[in-house]
Amino acid sequence: MDYKDTLLMPKTDFPMRGGLPNKEPQIQSSWDGKNLYEKLLKKNEGKTPYILHDGPPYANGQIHMGHALNKIIKDFITRYKAMNGFYTPYVPGWDTHGLPIEQALTKKGVNRKEMSTAEFRELCRKYALEQVELQKADFKRLGVNGDWENPYITLQEKFEAEQIRLFGDMAKKGYIYKGKKPVYWSPSSESSLAEAEIEYQDKKSASIYVAFDTVDGRGIVDPGVKFVIWTTTPWTIPANVAISLNPELTYVQVAIEGNSYIVAQALLDSVCEAIGWDKESVVLEKEFKGSELELIETQHPLIEDRKSIIILGDHVTTDAGTGCVHTAPGHGEDDFIVGQKYDLPVISPVDDKGVFTKEAGEFEGLFYDKANPVITERLKEVGALLKLDFFTHSYPHDWRTKKPVIFRATPQWFASINKVRQDILNAIDETEFKVEWGKTRIYNMIRDRGDWVISRQRVWGVPLPVFYAENGDIIMDEAVIEHIASLFEEHGSNVWYEREAKDLLPEGFTHPGSPNGEFTKETDIMDVWFDSGSSHRGVLEARPELSFPADLYFEGSDQYRGWFNSSITTAVATRGKSPYKKLLSHGFVMDGKGRKMSKSLGNTVLPEKVVKQMGADIIRLWVMSVDYLADVRISDDILKQVSEVYRKIRNTFKFLLGNVNDFNPATDAVAYEDLKEIDQFMLNKLYNFVNNTHEHYENNDYLDIYQELQNFINVELSNFYLDYGKDILYIEAADSHVRRSMQTVVYEVLTSLTKVLAPIIPHTAEEIWSHTPHVTEESVHLTDMPAVHDVDHVLIEKWSRFLELRDDVLKGIENLRNEKVIGKPLEAKVTVFTENADDLALLQSFDNLHQLFIVSQAKVSDSAVGTQYTNLNVLVERADGEKCERCWNYSTEITAEDHKHPHVCPRCLSVLESK
Repeated sequence: MDYKDTLLMPKTDFPMRGGLPNKEPQIQSSWDGKNLYEKLLKKNEGKTPYILHDGPPYANGQIHMGHALNKIIKDFITRYKAMNGFYTPYVPGWDTHGLPIEQALTKKGVNRKEMSTAEFRELCRKYALEQVELQKADFKRLGVNGDWENPYITLQEKFEAEQIRLFGDMAKKGYIYKGKKPVYWSPSSESSLAEAEIEYQDKKSASIYVAFDTVDGRGIVDPGVKFVIWTTTPWTIPANVAISLNPELTYVQVAIEGNSYIVAQALLDSVCEAIGWDKESVVLEKEFKGSELELIETQHPLIEDRKSIIILGDHVTTDAGTGCVHTAPGHGEDDFIVGQKYDLPVISPVDDKGVFTKEAGEFEGLFYDKANPVITERLKEVGALLKLDFFTHSYPHDWRTKKPVIFRATPQWFASINKVRQDILNAIDETEFKVEWGKTRIYNMIRDRGDWVISRQRVWGVPLPVFYAENGDIIMDEAVIEHIASLFEEHGSNVWYEREAKDLLPEGFTHPGSPNGEFTKETDIMDVWFDSGSSHRGVLEARPELSFPADLYFEGSDQYRGWFNSSITTAVATRGKSPYKKLLSHGFVMDGKGRKMSKSLGNTVLPEKVVKQMGADIIRLWVMSVDYLADVRISDDILKQVSEVYRKIRNTFKFLLGNVNDFNPATDAVAYEDLKEIDQFMLNKLYNFVNNTHEHYENNDYLDIYQELQNFINVELSNFYLDYGKDILYIEAADSHVRRSMQTVVYEVLTSLTKVLAPIIPHTAEEIWSHTPHVTEESVHLTDMPAVHDVDHVLIEKWSRFLELRDDVLKGIENLRNEKVIGKPLEAKVTVFTENADDLALLQSFDNLHQLFIVSQAKVSDSAVGTQYTNLNVLVERADGEKCERCWNYSTEITAEDHKHPHVCPRCLSVLESK
């Protein structure tokens, strides 16, 4: 007789192969058909909200793995929170203004000069919305759940209107002003440039050391002592107003060749070598702390009526130069920032073409680069030039003309940081951070940053709602700004370019500075960081399903300088508090060797390609597997490893599903107190895993879930419980207590693990759920997370010790298999011994030791036998008796040939006869 038909083998339609690239779109289509997102919100309506505010990716180009990492982790968070009873609306967004879109159109052949600004902006708008749709499809394909039909987009009329109102609030409080600040300026293009328009090429530059004579040493430094500066831009000397020192560095006054000079002590040797001073002849005269020299006055070497004062700045280092830094606030970012602290003038005597203006005195009319040798020669004539040399270095160039750029101060609009700095720092102190360095990073950035330049000389963006009267007066009235906001809300910001200034102002508007009723409008647009930094107003406060402040902002670590920064600045300035309760960030995605991805290296891994080849759940499982707080790695090999983990997870679920096909929890489940002890143990291990998983989800520690999941599946389930369980699930009578006891736990493991994994691999979890018998919810995503349970740690400790002892038995069995004495473990008989009384009592307490060891026979000896392993003496021999043709266990009580069921063991005979 073929006894295979009498075994209760696993039965399930759940396929071994995932086929994710084909299956996932079908599952997503079913979610859309069920209105899953809306049902999820409805399920938790009225419960505690949890708002994760989406930082808007830029709408240009295909999404990359950084986008995927970001959106998937957000999805982990919102899906978990939804399954844990929170109301979790998620509104995705896009950043749509700025230079890259202008560039993209130019590359496509659009000629701006052949059309009006309004027409060009309309093309920008159309292009941006096309990009939004392309990226939206990619994000949805990754399984990200959200309100994709109603995203927020920074070019939307309502968003722009709220941005204008936020600007108005800041203006009303006196935080907006016009001033001068150095920006990248291209003389060849006669335009300011953004960072994205800069490329670096080698350039030969002059290197000069210049002496500034002390005229007022404040009783610390004698008149005539010279401070030595070093610069590679001689043409900026006419704009010099100060010399910066580091307050913490030690400076030395040294005598050489009849003069006294001051430089940083740490750079003295290199200065001597560069200028050509004989080190042996240098005499140390005095030492000072940088902070002692503050506000000493020196004479500008070329401008008789200008003094250059000594100021202090942390930007001064000992990497190169003299430690005394030439400071021209009109031509350098650091110079400008430190100059603000000392209220220094911002001198920039260069016009749009890079030619010196009248303000440059004797150098008027010279192109800045042509002025370099002329200024150097004048320094030499007045005895201030100590050394001239040349060197080649990497220098910023205009990406269009390939010509060098300069830093040049031009009129710009600013948002004051000084006026709200302490309030922002206080708000940061009240914000929750997962990692302390995140708090330190943004805190220091706010503490040290200068005022925010919010104007840009572009056209594709939100116009600054500022007018000018005939006499030049700036008009930023509250009523005017609200009027512009209303116009934008109705018509969009293109109305600014479609109408004349007087037609944009409120009807009947007058101003004493415009006796003829003529007005002009600002041509600059707002920095795109002001756009996205306004999203707390335009989204969190504007959407009825959302709320301010958000529970979480989560973006890449570069956003401490970007969106995190601009958002908290505008929120504190207008609402008095941070827009986020918690801040979390992730690192960058690198290749398998830790290199930045680039097309030139050929090391890019695109989400679209991986989705088509492997499926979105593989990318999502990879995201779970990395320490996202730091930079992470991805490659084909890494994805193959993740795929293998996925295969193991899937196979485990197939086994679980197959072994509950005849189990109905409503009628067959066994109460906890009636479960077999081994089943109680496994149930408590499950509880422990679920409890830990809740904690990890709450702490956003997905790698910990990944590691514990693998341990639970591979070690707890596959290597022990399910392997042991085959002898019960397949062999015992269908409704026997021992089988129903185990099925009760298997079913609990199945449903709990499916729910736990639903936020991570939502497609696979949904597929598992659809194959799980006797579940009532139409989607696993509409269920609740498994509850937190008390755990019987005493029971776990007992069985964990047994498993340690069992490891010795498995070693003994494996050794005998290697010696070819036995094949399968069921061919073995095991005898164990230990002198440890507790371990001995533990082993003797089991009446099914052979099943736990997965051998045919097992006993505990009262004396030493076999081989000593870590904890036990183990003797492994061939099993006694014959092999049962049904269960394959060996038995000395096999039925005789003349029996109705010959060659079966008593246990199998009992099962067969009961049928």
